[in-house]
Parts: sequence; C-alpha cells; structure tokens
Amino acid sequence: MKIHPLITTTEALAELCERLAKSDFVAVDTEFMRENTYWPELCLVQIANTQEAAAIDPLAEGIDLAPLLDLMCNNEDVLKVFHAGGQDVEIIVNLTGKTPHPIFDTQIAMMAISQSEQIGYANLVETWLGLTIDKGARFTDWSRRPLTDRQIEYAIGDVTHLSAIFPRILKKLMKTGRGVWLDAEMEKLADPSNYLIDPAQAWKRIRQAGRNPQVLGRMKALAAWREGEAQHKNIPRGRIMRDETLADIASHPPKAQGDLAKVRGLSAAWKDNDIGKRLMKVLADATPLSKDEMPDKVGRGAPLGKEGALVADLLKLLLKIRAREIDVAARLLTRAEEMEALAAGVRDLPVLKGWRYDVFGKDALDLVEGKLAFAVEGGKLKMTHIDDVAGETPDAPSALAAE
Repeated sequence: MKIHPLITTTEALAELCERLAKSDFVAVDTEFMRENTYWPELCLVQIANTQEAAAIDPLAEGIDLAPLLDLMCNNEDVLKVFHAGGQDVEIIVNLTGKTPHPIFDTQIAMMAISQSEQIGYANLVETWLGLTIDKGARFTDWSRRPLTDRQIEYAIGDVTHLSAIFPRILKKLMKTGRGVWLDAEMEKLADPSNYLIDPAQAWKRIRQAGRNPQVLGRMKALAAWREGEAQHKNIPRGRIMRDETLADIASHPPKAQGDLAKVRGLSAAWKDNDIGKRLMKVLADATPLSKDEMPDKVGRGAPLGKEGALVADLLKLLLKIRAREIDVAARLLTRAEEMEALAAGVRDLPVLKGWRYDVFGKDALDLVEGKLAFAVEGGKLKMTHIDDVAGETPDAPSALAAE
C-alpha cells in the first residue's frame, strides 16, 4: 500500500479524493481535540482504500476540505467505513450538516458476528490481523504543529488496518447471512438528527431523581440554558455547571441570586455576576414539564411488580442464552428496558418485528406467555417448549417456566 506524505494543500487533497472516488470503499478516521471546547476541533483526517492511504491536515494554512467533504457526503458510490465512528461522524455533520453516506461501522458489524458489544479498535486489529497496536501516541495533542513522523504513522495505521479488516468482516457477514441485520443500525448512524444538538432535549442526558413535573421542568430549562451558554462561549458544558449541580438547583431552587454562593459546585461570584442573573431568570421563567414529556412513560407498560420483575429477569436470562448460542451481541437483539416493557405487557416493540422476532422475539414472547421453559440438560441450561416438557418421562430434566 502506498502511504502519502501529510497532505497540506487543496490541490493534493483534490487529486487524492479524485482517485479515492473510484473505490468501492474508503476507511476513515479522525483525530480531534475537545477537552477545552464545546465543538470538537478537527486536527487530522486519515483515509485509505486498499491501494493508498494518507493523512490530511485540516489546520494547514489555506487548505479547503471541500473535496474530502464532497466525497464523504455526496458520493453515494463509495462506502465510508469507520470503527466506532460516532464522534467522527459528528465532526462531519458540524462541518456540513450532513452525514457520510453510505456508511458502515465495524464496531456495530462485530455485534452481528460475535458477542462483542463494543470492541475497541486495538482488539479488533488483534482479532483479525494478529497485530498489536503501539498506543504511545494515543493521547497526543493533535492540535500542535508540526506533527511528528511517529504521530502521522500511528494515525494512518488506523485506516490501513481498517481497510484490510473490513473486507474480511464483510465476507463473514455474507457467509452468515446477517448483513441485513445491520441495515437499520447503519441508517441510524447516518441520521443527522443523532448529532445535531437540540438544547430543548439536553435535560434527557442528565440523571433524574423522581418524577416531579416542577423539578423536571426546571431541569429542562436549566439544561437548555447551559447548552446555549456553552455553545456561545465554545467551552464544555461542564465548565458552565456540572450535571449534579444543575440537578441540585432544579430540585432546590435558590430564592435569590445571593443564595447561589451557597450552592455546591458554583463559585461565590455567581451571587452577583451576569451569568448568575441569567440563571435566576431561567428559573423564574421555568414551567412544569408537560405530561407528554414525562420520562419513563413512552413505550412502557404498567409497573412491573414482583411477578413482572421475575419475568423480566427470565427474559434477560433467555437473551444471554440465545446470544451465546448464535454468537451475537445481546445488545444487537434487544435492550434491558425492552425486556421490561415486554414483561409488562407492551407488544409494539422492535424485538417483536422483523429478523429480531425470528431470532429471539418469538421465543421471548413464548416465555412471557408460559409456552417456553428453561431446562437443565447434561449440566447445561437450555430452552425447551412446554409441550416438549409435558411429553417427557418422570426422569426427564427439570424445567423452570415463566408463570
């Protein structure tokens, strides 16, 4: 494979992208910094196909990334391959308002052909190529210039390895017939709404205590305000106020600005500065959360109760057994909250549709309806249908069914 020198000009970038546009796929990775900023600062882009690889310097004076962004977002003939690419995609969305498309994520793909739920890149490379990655440059400051040869070599390695691994993963997916399982997952990754931050929804990322509409209404208002302050100043939201401080203020709102000096996590300056004034106005204007927005209601059934909780536990056990049997990540089949909803009587669930129903959902529904049991056979836990158990002799293996 040909490794190009660091690309620092628009002309060289355009020539590279023109060649890559003829490829079936390109492997892509980015290096960025965001410890001190709200928006991630793109510092390096690495890209490769099976013949060539290069690192692109977006901080180089005068360089225009338009040829690269056009290849990423407007060329439907070239598949863009990432590993755990959420943050890489976010950067491209911030630059263009679009996501790379079509897109493929090897971390997600590994969930369909192994029990690995979030396999790291180093483990991926070791699994498929038998290579150990040098992590020495992993925590480097990618914004500093000039970049060293070691930094560039380390960065390009991310895409040269990925370009070698992807065809192997694709071959296994085709052999197992599980490629279709990933279509919806990849489309979710390509949905720009996953990366465009809506301040009005920011409160949902904060751990909530209780379901008091007044408290949650203040939390929603405060979270949206904090998001706006952080965006305006381009600093991490935690620099404005940490989540636990925000939640504390929402639960126990100060009566006057002077009381902000007593809030743990805020400096004494908040009692008379402008940001403190803005915070107090947000609290004064906050309204209770509407019924439609109350958490833990959408997609949920009635409270589980003790029996329902037991059924949910049995469903989770069934999930572990099935994931092990077919060598797939349990998380790809369903989530814990979906199992609880199924136990509570909800039936309009993804696990009861499409391939998930065929692979797992049908048995999960049978378990809830008392048609499936767990049996110990030869020292191993297996699943069996009640009709099969009923026809066995008294010496047959013992079974436990959901009541």
